[in-house]
Amino acid sequence: MKTAFWTADWFVGAVMTVAILALAQYGFFAPLDQSTYDWGVRLSSAPPSDRVAIIAIDEPSLDALGPWPWPRSRYNELLRTLEAAPPRSIAFVPLFLRPQADPGADIVVDLLAFIDRSSLPGLSQEVVELGARIEALESRLGAQGPEELAALRRFLAESSLGGAAAADAGALLDYLRQMRHYLDADARLAARIERLGNVLLAMEFRESGGGDGNRGPLPGTVTRMALAAGPAEPLPPLSGPPAPSLREAALPFDRLGRAAAGIGHVSGTPWRIEEIQQEPLAAAWGDRYYPSLALLLALRELGLTPADVTVEPGRGLHLGPVFYRTGPDLAIHPAYRGGRAIETHSFVDVLDGRVPAERFRDRTVLIGATAPRYAQPAPTAADQDMPLVTRTAHLVSNLIQRDFNVRPAWGYWVVLAAYALIGAYLILLLPRLRAAMATLLTLGLLLVLLGTQTWLLAGLSLWIPFSLAVVLLLLGHLSIEIKRILLAHRDTTRREQQAERSRLDGLALQGKGKLDEAFARLREVPLDDGLMEVLYNLGVDFERRGQFDRARSVYEYMTGYDSDYRDLQQRMIHAKAMQGEGAPSPRLSKSGRFLINEGEDRPMLGRYEVLKEIGKGAMGTVYLGQDPKISRTVAIKTLDLSQDFDSKEVEDVKARFFREAETAGRLNHPNIVTIYDAGEAHQLAYIAMEYLEGENLGPYTRSNNLLPVATVLDLIARCADTLAYAHANDVIHRDLKPANIMYRPETGEIKITDFGIARVAGASRTRSGMVLGTPSYMSPEQLSGKRVDGRSDLFSLGVMCFQLITGRLPFIADSMANLMYKIANEAHPSVRVLRPDVPDCIPPIIDRALQKDRDRRYATGAEMAQDIRNCLKTLH
Repeated sequence: MKTAFWTADWFVGAVMTVAILALAQYGFFAPLDQSTYDWGVRLSSAPPSDRVAIIAIDEPSLDALGPWPWPRSRYNELLRTLEAAPPRSIAFVPLFLRPQADPGADIVVDLLAFIDRSSLPGLSQEVVELGARIEALESRLGAQGPEELAALRRFLAESSLGGAAAADAGALLDYLRQMRHYLDADARLAARIERLGNVLLAMEFRESGGGDGNRGPLPGTVTRMALAAGPAEPLPPLSGPPAPSLREAALPFDRLGRAAAGIGHVSGTPWRIEEIQQEPLAAAWGDRYYPSLALLLALRELGLTPADVTVEPGRGLHLGPVFYRTGPDLAIHPAYRGGRAIETHSFVDVLDGRVPAERFRDRTVLIGATAPRYAQPAPTAADQDMPLVTRTAHLVSNLIQRDFNVRPAWGYWVVLAAYALIGAYLILLLPRLRAAMATLLTLGLLLVLLGTQTWLLAGLSLWIPFSLAVVLLLLGHLSIEIKRILLAHRDTTRREQQAERSRLDGLALQGKGKLDEAFARLREVPLDDGLMEVLYNLGVDFERRGQFDRARSVYEYMTGYDSDYRDLQQRMIHAKAMQGEGAPSPRLSKSGRFLINEGEDRPMLGRYEVLKEIGKGAMGTVYLGQDPKISRTVAIKTLDLSQDFDSKEVEDVKARFFREAETAGRLNHPNIVTIYDAGEAHQLAYIAMEYLEGENLGPYTRSNNLLPVATVLDLIARCADTLAYAHANDVIHRDLKPANIMYRPETGEIKITDFGIARVAGASRTRSGMVLGTPSYMSPEQLSGKRVDGRSDLFSLGVMCFQLITGRLPFIADSMANLMYKIANEAHPSVRVLRPDVPDCIPPIIDRALQKDRDRRYATGAEMAQDIRNCLKTLH
């Protein structure tokens, strides 16, 4: 069978190629790029440069020196320690955004101004005021005041400022100037930084304002670091998003900025392109480019200055004669090289001398926080929480060793080519390959893509992500294989369903006695153990009919699966020996009844052995039968198709018969006779149903054999409930009467039989001009040939209730025509007239059930049953 194009392998491959590319535009696969990048970075074992070291503001330092941020004097002490063996460069990663407010400094400044404008010699009042101001200074500084403050107090006590001692006034000025210098920690730190001449400070370019930055032109302390720029190179499409739009600069305050050897920017939050961390080497502010702190430190290691750097926008930077290729946004992917750690020492250990200053001689030293609460951590390929100072140190190491990863502009075209190649493989080649070969080739391509990506990253430091091509390869191959499995499963299911239909059809035909047709359908089913049992029984049925040639054909067919099955060989020999002798004709009378004689084999009706005749029903004869396969006794009701119907009606009646039997067979209720099977054999349609012991309610309709009123009401209520169940399942009885209700007095059990039979028996035929069924119990609409519903059965139940209580029918006439007229037009006699002892609650129930207009009757059997049970409660 030709399949639709959308189920073809090539179409699935094309859809996946387009879909994955579309999803990639929304970043669905960016985490995969990050994972593969991190994995490739960790494969490298190259160590970081030993020229770089970190002095960490870590937890031990915070425990020893107090909460952070520390006073500027702490950094001054550290610089004084390092000054003994000066490093090549020192970089402070913390941002010094504002001057430090030192206790008492403002009072000292005020004292100096007071002395400048006073004439202290001979002015005792001014001396008193000077003393008061010094006391205020002492109060501000407290017990922690410097030694200079104590010396100042001693001086005042011993001096003769009240006289004309000008020398004493000059000495006072010197004391105060020393005091101001001592209390101005920023001034002392700036002086130390300027004296060292190798200290660099950090600034930060931000995308959005934080309220503490510079938004206007940059000051000279920063612009002196600007880099020269060459001509820009056109960028390829989809080369990555542009660098962030910088709106604010967080700068060191002016005094430290002027003293520093340089100011470079750091990234508090790394720029991320497609989820891969990038660090910019230069950032644009206005129309100029400014170096990162890492680049400035690397320049000092390489013996260069910012003047030796030329920026080529979109390509990279020239550091002297050497070109450093970057991504289009002048950023690189730092290489953490297996996560090797930069040499790191605790701030307090260096300050206390436990780590000698000599260790840092002629090296690049970065000072910054590694304690998690202050470290500005960010995820990297080596660490999920790498502090800013550590990231900067790695970047310096990368630049010194020229050991970093770059995603080149031309890498886009390589990625696109790889994706197109995989798409072509899925659309053109994979559909032509068998599953095993396709799997091997897919695995080979997968290894090539991953191996090439890893080699480029770990070997050549080029980041060209084939992740999208890998996703397309895996998902595309998986989609095609799943589609193939689903289609194969669908085809298998269809074949299995067809085989199951053929098996069921064969069993149904066998049950109807159409053995040749059954064999033809069963041959469409693959042979298995279950089918062998079915075929074996079919061969036995052929033998019972004397059709030994057909039985032999069945047995020969079975030998193709298992020639030793049961007594198959013996049966083949017997069928061959009997072939040609002819089969005995079924023992049927002219009226379609079986002739059952003692001492002879029992006749078969379908798969049932006919044991004896047990009655006459609306359709035909009723037999006691047995299913030999499971030894179950059944009652078999027959309909003689050849005797009772014209040849033109037979097929329609058979179809109606089996449809009604199937409908009634769906009913599963304790008060409804179970139908096991229906079929056709010897021109007899039959129904095999539950065999019931006991008798019907017919004998209890005679006036001399009536049941107690309470018993009658209980039986009628249960019948009403049963009819409610049947009607809810769209099954109408149409011939409800005492003869169709089996009753066992000893247990009180009842069973309603013959659901739907009247419709089959009476739909297409009449006998002697009489309507088939039992007119005395039929509703007016049923007699007139109108469409009936469940309320027609409730009318019949009302008639039966009337008869079981009074011992006579509600409508009696001397001819069928008169009977039909009375049922349709005349009122029934009152129950109380025929039986005065009937309780008052019974007549209204019967009267409502026997209404001519069905809309005035009980709507459901459940409603009628409820009224009857309410009546029963009054009888106790």
